[in-house]
Amino acid sequence: MSIRLDGLIQAVETGRGRLDDELLEPAATIAGRASERLRLSGEHTIVALAGATGSGKSSLFNALTDLDLAGVGVRRPTTSWALACAWGPDGAEELLEWMGIPVRHQVSRMSMLDRSSEDTKLDGLVLLDLPDHDSTEVSHHLEMDRLIRYADLLIWVLDPQKYADAAIHDRYIKPMASHVDVTIVVLNQLDRIPYEHRKAALRDVERILASEGLGDVLVIGVSATRGDGIDDLKRELASRIRAKAAAKSRLSADIGAAASAIAEKSGTASVPGIGQADREHLDEALIQCAGVPLVVNAIASSTRRRASIATGWPVSRWLGRLRRDPLKDLHVGADMSNAALARSSIPAPTHVQRASADVAIRDLAEKASVGLGKPWERAIREASTSKSADITDALDQAVMSTDLGVSRPALWWRLVNVLQWLFFFVALAGLGWLLVLFVAGATQFNLADPPDVAGFPAPTLLVVAGVAFGVGMAVLSRLAARLSGRRKAKRADRLLRNAIGEVAQSQVVEPIEAELAAYARHREGLLKAIG
Repeated sequence: MSIRLDGLIQAVETGRGRLDDELLEPAATIAGRASERLRLSGEHTIVALAGATGSGKSSLFNALTDLDLAGVGVRRPTTSWALACAWGPDGAEELLEWMGIPVRHQVSRMSMLDRSSEDTKLDGLVLLDLPDHDSTEVSHHLEMDRLIRYADLLIWVLDPQKYADAAIHDRYIKPMASHVDVTIVVLNQLDRIPYEHRKAALRDVERILASEGLGDVLVIGVSATRGDGIDDLKRELASRIRAKAAAKSRLSADIGAAASAIAEKSGTASVPGIGQADREHLDEALIQCAGVPLVVNAIASSTRRRASIATGWPVSRWLGRLRRDPLKDLHVGADMSNAALARSSIPAPTHVQRASADVAIRDLAEKASVGLGKPWERAIREASTSKSADITDALDQAVMSTDLGVSRPALWWRLVNVLQWLFFFVALAGLGWLLVLFVAGATQFNLADPPDVAGFPAPTLLVVAGVAFGVGMAVLSRLAARLSGRRKAKRADRLLRNAIGEVAQSQVVEPIEAELAAYARHREGLLKAIG
């Protein structure tokens, strides 16, 4: 019992803010009442007699108590207040006070006065004679509706003339179809029905109840004034009192009905969760929205340019410096860091990119809530967009605060740079030597002829070798720079994707998962409560 009660409380708590209060408040009231009922006396069984004016309800109350407690007939044509009679030496003051029965309407039935046989003794019974459900006084209706909720066992008292009356069936009996185990129907005034028609009348009552979903309800025929069937009713009550199960059965039925009402709106489907493909689709949409491909391409181009400048032939480097760095076109540093986290000049996402991101977020929320009730679908959808106003800034910060290390030159750049300058100075030395020889010849200054190396003059060989090796190494370095640019771009793409993934996780996925976790607890509580 406590498991079902805890489940209902859990379902109500997790449904707050997601399901309508009009749906949750009755369940919360039932949970509170169940907790109080379990805390109070477990030795007493609350039995309520309910019926219409003239059904003989008060006469039945007197017959069960063996006392003339409830006024009947012309003295009390309608039951306008609840009367309670408690059996046993200990009384049931705390229980009656909990139900709000005034002391002046309480009677204690001492067992020593009980003339009943052993199998019809009612020790532990708290019998209520409720106001008539068809009274013209609104207060009578309210009092009956209030006290019905407290009863562990309900006895609906019908009379031969109005046992099929839609007023009591549609408003009270039919809605209690889930409370079959704690319901008894009594057809009173049996003495008014000819003997040969009594069984047919009882079968007709059973037929009506079966059509309303209460086919298993016990139907007893009695005559409160003549005593017919009273002992049968007492034996049934005594049996249920001894079993001490009526209170828990009633509370279980209430809890199950409340949980079922909630489940109709919220659903009890298993938690669908977020699929890997859906998550990847979201990440890709946000990556496009953040302009990651633009940054990655700029890094590849910038790396090739910087590598060419660092490793190219010194003469061609000066020309390369005239080309603008692609990263500077984005107004970001080569290391892609920004201490102030100011917005970069990376172009803002286009309408198409932003729309694609919004669609991906909506699709993720819809797929994560497949099979859930509309309140939870709405809650998950709202959670997915709860931070959408900040997501553009979050994406931009993720890009700008990621240190991609593009500014750190590769070791081979430095080595090639040293060799390029060595070849350049070799060529420059050969060129200078040739220039000295030319000036000496023009001024007829006598200089010794330069030595030959493999049949070539040394100055010429130095120029040719310096230029050839420098240009050749520049060509090879350019190819290597392309590979280096691709590698750095690939690394930057991985780092930026991870950064965007973290934004997607914190801004979209985590809010959705929080709602899914709440739904899982809500569903768990409902399944426990329904039993």
